Formats: sequence, structure tokens, C-alpha cells
Amino acid sequence: MTAAATASDPAMPPADAPILMFDSGVGGLSVLAKLRQVLPQAPVIYVADNAGLPYGTKTEAQIAARVSGLLGRLTERLRPRLVCIACNTASTIALASVREVLEVPIVGTVPAIKPAAAMTQTGVIGLLGTQATIRQGYVDRLEAEFAADKRLLRHGAPELVAAAEAQLRGHAVDPAVFAAAAQALREQPGGAQIDTVVLACTHFPLVEAELGKAFGPGVRFIDGSDGIARRIAFLTQGQEFARRVPDLALFTRLDDAVAELAPTLAAHGLDQVGKA
Repeated sequence: MTAAATASDPAMPPADAPILMFDSGVGGLSVLAKLRQVLPQAPVIYVADNAGLPYGTKTEAQIAARVSGLLGRLTERLRPRLVCIACNTASTIALASVREVLEVPIVGTVPAIKPAAAMTQTGVIGLLGTQATIRQGYVDRLEAEFAADKRLLRHGAPELVAAAEAQLRGHAVDPAVFAAAAQALREQPGGAQIDTVVLACTHFPLVEAELGKAFGPGVRFIDGSDGIARRIAFLTQGQEFARRVPDLALFTRLDDAVAELAPTLAAHGLDQVGKA
């Protein structure tokens, strides 16, 4: 698609065709916030597979099958112009299989190891993700390519997913949860020298302030949300956008927890809630 494409171009999506943003829960809101900054006019449907949460404790086969099946049905029903998998776990495991079954552009989420390697001054980087993400060969390859001369310390922190979900529902979260994640990285060999932490789960930027208190001064955090937003803007360059209905949040399970999220969803421009 070029900037010269016009609305009469059969390859041009309808102006009201949404960007579909998918996550296991509400972690992808951290990506949506960045997307709003670069494409405020773009219609968005946010899909949370909260019935499958948490992804990080599932097997690779379970995640690949679930994500591919869900996105296949959703794209057929919703006709998006682009799908963003705003979930590190789903992306590192299912991105290839999803691209095989969908005929729309797919933007995935990868741990921000490359920019972290450029940022660190001590050469020691922490990586917080789900258990499923941190064990992926994809992460090994990113480390080998971009941080071979650094020390990358990993920790699976699924409790931070639950903490972010609870906090966005207005619940208080025990600071010990964040302290435990910081300690798990600090107590590894070389951990005292960590000055950069990769937030390799889209839920984690939502609790960055709390993690900052737990790690203390001198630690910077980085995630992939800015790069994702830029990539979506690039892939939709020249397309027309028209928001003819309010942006929508869909959940695979509607329950009291979803009702508690209403203020947070509205703050992110998601004014309608429905069943995926």
C-alpha cells in the first residue's frame, strides 16, 4: 500500500475497518495507549481472551492452537485491516502459525532486547516476562543477536500479570509482589549491576511505577510498545480512517471482573464492551 492509494483502490480497506488488537487480558492497553498517540483517528477493536488467562502457564501447543483459532474466527467476523498481537507470550509462540491462517497484516510483540542492549551502561539487563515467554528459543536468538556481549538475566513473573489486572480493576496490590520480582532478578549472579529491565509482557508497563519503586533508583525500563505503534502506522500509511461507531472491547468471558474494568476501558477510548 502506497501513500498514493485512493479509496477507489480495491486493495484499500474501508475507512471504518478497525485495527484489531489482541491480548490475553488487558495488558495490550499499554500498546493501545501508544497507538492512540500516533493514529488517534484509527478505529480499534480490542479483544481480550480473559477466559484463557493466564497464557504464561499454558503449553506452547495450547497457546498456538487457541490464538490461531480465536484470531481466525475474529478476523472473519470483524474484517480488520490489521491485527496486532499485543501479547509477548502469544507472539513468541503463535505468530508464525497465525500468519499462515490470516490474510491480513499481522504485527507481533517481541521483547525489547535490542534497544535494552543499546541503553545499558553496566552491561547487565534484566528481563521480566511470563514463564512461557522467557523460555522461548526466540528470546535466545534475540539475546545472541543483540546482547551477546551483555548479561541477560531472566525471570518469569506471572504474578505481575494478575497484579496489573487487579490494579486496573481498582483493587489494591501488595507491594511485596513487585519487590519479589525485583529480588528474583537482583539475587541472580550479576543482578546487583542491573541498570535496564526489559518488560517482556504487555501487562508489565501498566505497573512500571510500582516496579520502579521495587528496583530503586538507577534502573530504566523498556518495552516494545513504541515500536509496535510505529510499525502499525507504517503498515497503514496512506489508508483512510473513519470512526463511525465507538471503539469496542470484546472479552471471551463477560463477568464481574470485566464490569470493574469499565472506567479503565473508557479511559483508553473503549466505550463499548461485548462478548468475543
